[in-house]
This record gives sequence, structure tokens and C-alpha cells, in this order.
Amino acid sequence: MVGTFYRAATPESKPFAEPGIKVTETSVVCIIEAMKIMNEIQAEIKGTIVEVLVENGQPVEYGQRLFKVKQG
Repeated sequence: MVGTFYRAATPESKPFAEPGIKVTETSVVCIIEAMKIMNEIQAEIKGTIVEVLVENGQPVEYGQRLFKVKQG
């Protein structure tokens, strides 16, 4: 396990990314907690979120797909 996936900054906060939301290369789409450090993850591409592939609080691994994004 590399870290834990979080869709929002806090349990009460709105998720960073939802299906239908447009993102740019620098848009924060989630947080990965690794070794007690919260790392903001950026989209790295411009497009629209189609699907969130990971549940909130789920462990994630290196190279695991987190979102489906339609580029453009």
C-alpha cells in the first residue's frame, strides 16, 4: 500500500473532483495520505472527469488509476 485516497480535504468538505467537472493540468483532484503526509494530486491533463475509480478512504498503489478523464 502506498497511501490512502481522499476525495476532499475534510469529511465535511465538497469533493475536489466529481463526474462532469472540468479540470486542467493543475487542478487538485484528490489527496493521497502517505506516511502521515497529505499530498495534493493534480489532474496532469485538461479534460472532464468521467468517473471516480476509487472509493474515499480506500488504500491505493503506485500506478493505480484513480479517475477516468475525457481529454479536451
